[in-house]
Amino acid sequence: MPKEPKTRRPKAETPKGFRDYFGPEVTERTAMLSRIAEVYRHYGFEALETSAVETVEALGKFLPDVDRPNEGVFAWLDEDKDWLALRYDLTAPLARVYAQHRQSLPTPYRRYAMGPVWRNEKPGPGRFRQFYQCDADTVGTPTVAADAEICGMLCDALEIVGIARGDYLVKINNRKVLNGVMEAAGVLDPADPDRFAHERGIVLRAIDKLDRLGPQGVRALLGEGRKDESGDYTKGANLSEDQAQVVLGFVEARGATGADTLRNLTDLCGRTQTGAAGVAELSQMAELLDAGGYGPDRILLDPATVRGLGYYTGPVFEAELTFEILGEDGKPRQFGSVAGGGRYDDLVKRFTGEAVPATGISIGVDRLLAALRAKGRAQAEGAGPVVVTVMDRDRMADTFAIVAELRQAGIRAEAYLGSPKNFGAQMKYADRRRAPFAIIEGSDEKARGVVQVKDLIAGAQAAQTASLEEWKDRPAQAEVARADLVAHLRALLAK
Repeated sequence: MPKEPKTRRPKAETPKGFRDYFGPEVTERTAMLSRIAEVYRHYGFEALETSAVETVEALGKFLPDVDRPNEGVFAWLDEDKDWLALRYDLTAPLARVYAQHRQSLPTPYRRYAMGPVWRNEKPGPGRFRQFYQCDADTVGTPTVAADAEICGMLCDALEIVGIARGDYLVKINNRKVLNGVMEAAGVLDPADPDRFAHERGIVLRAIDKLDRLGPQGVRALLGEGRKDESGDYTKGANLSEDQAQVVLGFVEARGATGADTLRNLTDLCGRTQTGAAGVAELSQMAELLDAGGYGPDRILLDPATVRGLGYYTGPVFEAELTFEILGEDGKPRQFGSVAGGGRYDDLVKRFTGEAVPATGISIGVDRLLAALRAKGRAQAEGAGPVVVTVMDRDRMADTFAIVAELRQAGIRAEAYLGSPKNFGAQMKYADRRRAPFAIIEGSDEKARGVVQVKDLIAGAQAAQTASLEEWKDRPAQAEVARADLVAHLRALLAK
């Protein structure tokens, strides 16, 4: 007889670039996001939950390659011949929602959103294709008071989850100031923005590398170019010494006080219309934040903060954690950025044809959780449910009655649903579930109107640390009247 074809079974493996999150991780993230949401609501922001799927047209030019809609996103052609994609971030959906519902939404519209986003990019260590974002945005007001409010709210959000003052700085800059500096340095012509685009791109990328390369490395890229340690050569912008000095003066313009920084920026680009407008906006933000109690120990004007060069149109901000951790090479390094944002006044215009001002912040959820763990401030893994054991399958109704009573009293509890034959297996299960207590009611206990309460945490601690005599004097199991079970457990859980 011919052999039957072997059944091909699917591999039990997570797709490349994705990961699974188990109970404690999910609980930890949920708790952190709940605290952040509390701050956002306190500021008057409303929750918004959008579809995980958007049209590729709605996602638009902010994708890496619009000519190939599936490049950078997970996209597919639906039955109506429309390209759909999993959302790439939480900002593009906001622009679509505001354009679609603007007649019924308040202006300004203040919303926060939290949830997963997907990017079809090459995964790497700590870099996944699905991750969480936590955003807050104000749409519909051009005043930088909205930007200042976002920055203050970010400080409060970081502190409420456990990042103490002194362990973070929110750094603020303004894209208009940067454009004013580019104009003063001769690499931006307001009458012809495309002129010097190549040189300006090199300059902007060089500024963004200040932390890694230092002033001398940036100076080399502003000039003829730079050869790195591996011997690779990066061609520079070929600026003159005077031009390069204007750019370097910008990245080093941070003074001892905010007033000093503003004065330095005014000297550099205040003669240009764009630069003067940017300095004025920074000055107004600094005044508002100071009035709100957000001093330089929390928020700092920093011209070296450069982000979203093709995206942001005004103020930009970044939250940087200042404490040190050990890197993969075992050397101490600063933790770095956990949030960023700024003003983007052109996003909604794609839908309406009219400029709609907007500003917002996005918190990197996984990075912030990693920071809290590094500081020992993440929510500790909580105890599991009380496990009610089963001595006799025929008396499962009695077990369910105990579980129901505990749940009605607000005590997390579950019945053991495996085979009751092996009591040791039930105890192993309770340990694996991190159960604080196991409840035992055999036929003898049932007849006497009592239950046994096994204190699994105390028992484990005693077994690890106590001497034999101490262990005997510290019983981890107690007999309790059935009617007193809830009160007894509440007293134990309150300790």
